[in-house]
Parts: sequence; C-alpha cells; structure tokens
Amino acid sequence: MTPLVRVFRVLVHNLAWKLLALALAVVIWILVSSEPEYSTFATARVVYSDLPDDLDISSDPVPLVTLELRGPSNELRNLEGPQRPAAVLDMSDAVPGERTYTIEDGAVHLPRGIELLRSIPSEIRFRFEKRSTRLVPVKARFSGARAAGLDPGSVTIQPASLEITGPESHVSRVQNVVTDAVDLSTGASAVTQRVNAFVDDPFVRFVSSPQVTVSVALPKH
Repeated sequence: MTPLVRVFRVLVHNLAWKLLALALAVVIWILVSSEPEYSTFATARVVYSDLPDDLDISSDPVPLVTLELRGPSNELRNLEGPQRPAAVLDMSDAVPGERTYTIEDGAVHLPRGIELLRSIPSEIRFRFEKRSTRLVPVKARFSGARAAGLDPGSVTIQPASLEITGPESHVSRVQNVVTDAVDLSTGASAVTQRVNAFVDDPFVRFVSSPQVTVSVALPKH
C-alpha cells in the first residue's frame, strides 16, 4: 500500500463524524465571534506578593482599584465571586523609600477574552520602611469613683511591658500602650482583672498577645 493510499484512508475513516465535528466547531466559532462586545467598570482587589520580611508598608492602604474592561457580554457578567479580577503587585524588589506600581495588563488577572482598557487610578505609590521591634511599657486605665487619687504604687501590671512591631518611624513614636479600663467600682479591697492593651497607631501591632493582668490594692472604706 502506497503512502498516498494510507493517507487517503486515514482522511476518509469516520468521515461523517469528522465533518459533523467540523460543522459544530464552525457554528460555535460563529456564535462566539458574533456575540456583541461591551465595556464596563469593575472593582478589583489590590493584592501584593513577596514583600521582603524586613520591610513594612507605612503608607495608607489602597484596597481597591476600578478597572475599565471590554469583552463579550456573557464573560463580563461573570466577573463576580471566584472570577472577580485582582491587581497583583510584585513587591520582591521593594527597598526603604517610595515606589510606584503601575496597574497594567501584566498585573491584572482576567478571564480569557476580556481586555483591560485602563485602571483608575493607573498607578499606586507605596512607602516602605524597615520593620522595627521594641518593648514599651503598659499603662493601666481605671474606671469608677475609687479611681480618683489612686496610688500608683498600689498597681501591679503583669507583664509590665509588651513588644510591638511595625514601620520604624511609627514604632519609635509609641511611648506606651494603654489597657482597657479596669473597673474599681466594687467594694473589694483588691481587684485583679485580665484586660487587653491597645496601641494607638494603626500601623503598629503587638508581636504576641496584648493581654495583661492588672492588680490593684485598694484602701478600705
């Protein structure tokens, strides 16, 4: 059997099914290509990856951007839930200082067939600082009539200091952290409460648990 005959037999084998598959493919292509394209606006989460471990972001966060998109109407309708677009920023090369990131095609993950026309804003600027960690004293707060004139020597806080971390300039400004108010309205001669401490800077966080135990020895009435 010559090679030409073998090729011919392969081509005509199941010819009806092959022609049907070809016809279906053509129909699907026509339907897809003829579907009207629309433009719309969609919000996208701003996410980042590979920020160096010794850096922190010290600028106000930008959680969302608005994307102007174009594509088939059925694809645009599906841009919710798991298919919601995201702007992914690679921060692996970040260093202390300011850095501007552009929201462009390579940063936005979109379903097939959808085109990014523009992002609003088109750029986001971040400020990076070295991460700093240090211990700061804990200051207790009190409520109730017996809090007035309370002798500081009668107050014990355990632990007396907590470790905080965050951008260097923010951490350096924190002089102390303050507890939730300890209630001294009871008539007991001694009060012990487990309360949370609070750091008054949103960029600074506690390294471990912010809970402390406050004990107060009160004079008898």
